Amino acid sequence: MSFNRFNAFSGYGIGVGLRVPHLSHILENKPVVNWFEIISENYMVGGGRPLAVLDRILEQYQVVQHGVSLYFGSAEPLNREHLKRLKALVRRTGTPWLTDHLCWGSVDGRYTHDLLPMPYTMEAARLTARKVRQAQDFLEVPIAVENVSSYAGFHVSEMTEWEFLNEVVERADCGILLDVNNIYVSSRNHDFDPFDYLNAVPAARVAQIHIAGHSRFEKYILDTHDHPVVPPVWKLYEHAIRRFGATPTLLEWDDRIPSFREVHAEALKAEKYMPAPVAVPA
Repeated sequence: MSFNRFNAFSGYGIGVGLRVPHLSHILENKPVVNWFEIISENYMVGGGRPLAVLDRILEQYQVVQHGVSLYFGSAEPLNREHLKRLKALVRRTGTPWLTDHLCWGSVDGRYTHDLLPMPYTMEAARLTARKVRQAQDFLEVPIAVENVSSYAGFHVSEMTEWEFLNEVVERADCGILLDVNNIYVSSRNHDFDPFDYLNAVPAARVAQIHIAGHSRFEKYILDTHDHPVVPPVWKLYEHAIRRFGATPTLLEWDDRIPSFREVHAEALKAEKYMPAPVAVPA
């Protein structure tokens, strides 16, 4: 494990996604949670109940923003109005870092609202990295890009997914949100060794980790976030923590959502893989 200048937040521990079915429980019971991750786009509004609830959460909890529509891999320029609204939310929440996906999803101003995989080419890496740099400069907060799950590949690809990820983050000088469930899902769909992926990721750029459950079908695995984390993904997570050290970790559970206590308990299973705190002499 090496020093990680993108992970200045190693003490954050385990977080949980803030989801609507759990809001009443959280506000009434004030459970002990290290931090909540919010989907930025759900709160990029001028007012109303979403922001009122968010402000109540912010009174007691640290919030980290996770986005789903910057689309760094799309060919058109970044949407300036979107960035302005995002920056206003960044200032409101005080998020210590910001994450979004290494993907594309828009063409000529039309949005698919999906996280589409990239062609792994040098040209795409240069374009993507330039847009990440522009967003990071404008938003004035560290950005970490997330690897997505994929179900199809491009014949024009010139490198592996992890080589593409490394090329983008080095050119952009940004961090990585490493989703170990997505690595596992893609490894089964595309027949590669997920540990090869993990071992190739630059440890000094991993700022956050996602864990989640998925659904298994006859010919492929789908990243559904509607099940507990399966043992092979926990093994990948264990290996990741050995490589990267204590890293803020977020459990995603976005469909067929059970009670908050069940989701939180599943997230806290990650604690047993975290290194013990280092004693500091008096």
